[in-house]
Amino acid sequence: MSESLPRTEFHHTVDQPGVTVLDCLAEQTPLSKQQIKQCLAKGAVWLQKGKHQQRLRRVKKVLNKGEQIHLYFDSHILAQPVPDASLIADLKRYSVWYKPSGMLAQGTMWGDHCSLLRFTEQFFSPARQSFLVHRLDRDASGLMLIAHDKQAAAALSELFQKRQVDKHYRVSVVGQLASETVTIDQPLDGKTASTELTLLDYRADKNQSFLQVTIDSGRKHQIRRHCAAIGHPVVGDSRYGNADPAGLQLEAISVAFHCPLTRQRQTFTLIDKPHYPA
Repeated sequence: MSESLPRTEFHHTVDQPGVTVLDCLAEQTPLSKQQIKQCLAKGAVWLQKGKHQQRLRRVKKVLNKGEQIHLYFDSHILAQPVPDASLIADLKRYSVWYKPSGMLAQGTMWGDHCSLLRFTEQFFSPARQSFLVHRLDRDASGLMLIAHDKQAAAALSELFQKRQVDKHYRVSVVGQLASETVTIDQPLDGKTASTELTLLDYRADKNQSFLQVTIDSGRKHQIRRHCAAIGHPVVGDSRYGNADPAGLQLEAISVAFHCPLTRQRQTFTLIDKPHYPA
């Protein structure tokens, strides 16, 4: 992969039908065919028909006149290694995963090979569709649900939207909490948000508090923003606090809900070490 080419976008409207996507991009961009194949394989090429846009991976896909091809090239993103997620439970219509820190929940325009969604699409044999049900920050680790059909995705997503999922996290924050339990009721982005912090341990040598955290909703960066707002940013939070060599100390350790598919109560929990369901 050429290091001299900067982060670049290429956009082209097809004017000659019958050409393959590989030949089209080889003619319209300075990239080699090997580079284009890598972009296709790693989810950095998009096909647009009217207003509908989807990732394109097939090298020999024949294009039609009027279709638009978008390629997003970033050599650093394409060169990133794929972290290994761990399967915690397989319920066929959905599965539960341990997402490590550094793995995206889903990809971006610039690629999806480092995302949990793409990892799960390639994991099963025979292959299954994968649908995102909820999100976890890239730098955070912990449990995530992935649905494998549209009906399951809709049913599970509704649980999260209606706040019918009990979610718990382990978090280390800077400083010592004033009390053993702290509740933060502070709107985020104009929406209500509540975060409950329970002190498990205080490490004086590091001046860090080890907490269990419960949230009633899932606003963007809710735990990180609420902890920073009361003067106790999450350890390793470079955005709302300070970076740390150990990385962001935030882990989703438990999800529990009444499953609309099995009609049973489902609880998935991590114990002391990741990858070990309780």
